[in-house]
Amino acid sequence: MVKELTEKITENISKAVRGKDKQIKLVCAAMFAGGHVLLEDVPGTGKTLLARSLAKSVGGDFRRIQFTPDLLPSDVTGINFFNAKAQEFVLRKGPVFTNILLADEINRATPRTQSALLECMEEHQTTIDGDTMKLETPFFVIATQNPTEIQGTYPLPEAQLDRFMIRLALGYPDREEEIAVIGGAASYGAEEKLSSVCAKDEIIEAQNEVNACKANEAVCGYIADIAVVTRKHASVKLGLSTRGAAALKRMSCALAAIDGRDYAMPQDVKEAAPYVISHRLIYKGYSHNGANEDTVRQIIESVPVPTE
Repeated sequence: MVKELTEKITENISKAVRGKDKQIKLVCAAMFAGGHVLLEDVPGTGKTLLARSLAKSVGGDFRRIQFTPDLLPSDVTGINFFNAKAQEFVLRKGPVFTNILLADEINRATPRTQSALLECMEEHQTTIDGDTMKLETPFFVIATQNPTEIQGTYPLPEAQLDRFMIRLALGYPDREEEIAVIGGAASYGAEEKLSSVCAKDEIIEAQNEVNACKANEAVCGYIADIAVVTRKHASVKLGLSTRGAAALKRMSCALAAIDGRDYAMPQDVKEAAPYVISHRLIYKGYSHNGANEDTVRQIIESVPVPTE
């Protein structure tokens, strides 16, 4: 089921987002694995377009938050306000009560507001004035940010980054795809014309299928070995956490399910690792994304791949 569902979603999104089948597959895998996605790239590469197109492709509720420095935590989670006419407090639910949430330019909000998503993303619940409420199922967050812009932004702390299963860059399209976009083949507002190709209940079934996917002792050992090497690498100050290693296993299982298998293989781990690991490590000294990705690539290549 997961394989067919991914193909349907990818085909639909490709009508609006051209030449990004690999990235769409990874976003679907993270959603099926019960995780969240951070799209980090320069402006104009289609981050928001991809998120909106996914929301149009999947039946269910969609909300968008435009993060700004004056955004408050209550603008994210909701607030109890006093209704003078009824003489009582009434809950006004925030945009987190949805199935797919787009947190646009998340690093423009203050750390206090960013932290409002921590409980939502990890535990699928939120607490308002002491009352804890469960969020919708499924609950999937796609956040975007521009890594090159510093003025007026607040870098995501490590605890917030760790809530994202993968960090992904879309990159620029190749020449043919860019010509098609410029020429109007992929027209402005194309995502608005997309129709839903799956129901939210199908997403829940896909998540259950991924949860049932098996990873044998050799695959789990391979993931543990990668985690150990990240903690000992000369360029890394703080390596992969156990939660990060567990996320790598779930993402690997999702990729296996998309490939039509009910068991994960080392090749799934190698495919998922760069997107799961890179943003979770704390690097020594000054570093940039390119250098960080090289470090993660070195780590992955240095760990022996288990064989049958």
